[in-house]
Amino acid sequence: MEPQDGAEVVAAEQAQATAPAEIEAAASRNELEQLKGERDQLLDRLARLQAEFENARKRAERERTEFRDYATGSVVEQFLPVVDNFELALKSTGTAEQLRSGVELIVKQMDEILRGLQVNPIATVGEPFDPRVHEALGSVERDDLPDQHVAEEIRRGYKLRERMLRPALVRVAHNPKQVAE
Repeated sequence: MEPQDGAEVVAAEQAQATAPAEIEAAASRNELEQLKGERDQLLDRLARLQAEFENARKRAERERTEFRDYATGSVVEQFLPVVDNFELALKSTGTAEQLRSGVELIVKQMDEILRGLQVNPIATVGEPFDPRVHEALGSVERDDLPDQHVAEEIRRGYKLRERMLRPALVRVAHNPKQVAE
């Protein structure tokens, strides 16, 4: 029986030697499964956060568009009476002077609306030429104005509060008397 006992001892030793390896392999598999589970949870969380971010971006874009439409609508609504008055002027059979008077009233109405929207014209004639708010289309010789001052306004410029909407198109005075002095 001793040979059997020796074989049993060898088998027991082999079993003991393989037991830690099997335990270690089982622990590694458990750890691997745990890591895979954590990875899957993190990937799921990442996908959800990306979807939330995309939804928030789309919602913000939609809100911007809605706000822009609302703001545009409120401005356009103020100008509708002006359009109505222009149409009435076009249908008018009055004299040229009556038509001119009507158009002047419409321009006054438009100026009031623009002032209400805090859109103001840029000062031009008689003002020193300022390239930040004036765009020069040329110069004219004038001795009644200081050199490099605005002599004529060709197209009115406007500011929305302090923001330039468009520069005023002007002609600048060239005063030969002042240049010579």
